[in-house]
Amino acid sequence: MFNDATGFDQIYIACGYTDLRCGIDGLAAIVQNEFKLNPFQNTLFLFCGRKTNRIKAILWE
Repeated sequence: MFNDATGFDQIYIACGYTDLRCGIDGLAAIVQNEFKLNPFQNTLFLFCGRKTNRIKAILWE
């Protein structure tokens, strides 16, 4: 759980739904290929599944 979000350089929220079964490698590939961003920076990426009560986040520390 993230208690303090001030340590991130940027926070991105992916619009639409994402297949959350793809795992960390699949989400990192989405960040690189679809968003043309580097997932290995101090950036938080948030993804929502089809059920809107669940999100998945990736962060490189």
